[in-house]
Amino acid sequence: MTLSKTIYKWLDDRFKLRELLPPIVKHPAPEYAVSNPLYCLGGTAFLCFLILATTGIFLAMYYKPTPAEAYKSVERIMLEVPMGSLIRSVHHWAANTMIAAVMLHMIRVYFMGAYKRPRELNWVVGVFLFLTTTTFGFSGYLLPWDQLAYWATKIGTGIAGSIPVMGQYISLILIGGNDLGAETLTRFYAIHVLILPAAIITLLLLHFLMVRIQGISGRL
Repeated sequence: MTLSKTIYKWLDDRFKLRELLPPIVKHPAPEYAVSNPLYCLGGTAFLCFLILATTGIFLAMYYKPTPAEAYKSVERIMLEVPMGSLIRSVHHWAANTMIAAVMLHMIRVYFMGAYKRPRELNWVVGVFLFLTTTTFGFSGYLLPWDQLAYWATKIGTGIAGSIPVMGQYISLILIGGNDLGAETLTRFYAIHVLILPAAIITLLLLHFLMVRIQGISGRL
């Protein structure tokens, strides 16, 4: 008996996996969803998230979230760490692809009317997933702490600060003071590696649960 079968048998004896897994795993997708690549955009976004989580853990091992060390640590990843340049590039392109996939997925859902009853709540969760994904990109953009990242974040936080009533409070939470500095970098790093991952995992579980219960929406 192979190691994988031994582990599976050990778990099955305790958690009855043969009874629990089939109803969850064996759920065939409709034929129209299998043959149409537009229905694969959600899966593409999720695959990108898995890639981002894996490469992000590697990058976090070497990154130092301080103004004095941030750029140097990124430079070290690119030039000295074995395969560091490749992994950072994969992280970068996976992030861009995930944002594009989520946007296209929502456009597909909207124009095919898949947001209507009984899937209204799933649409709301999808909107929050889109906002979380874009915030991921925004918070990660500052972390290299170069000129491009600094001024892009300056503009972004300025836009957030211009929101009526709540803008100044949002800006204060993001920046942590009057100007971008060590406090800002620390907050963006915490948001990027702690708060947003917890939020997106929770939203994904809700999203997948509702898709599993309601099924994949068909054509109009």
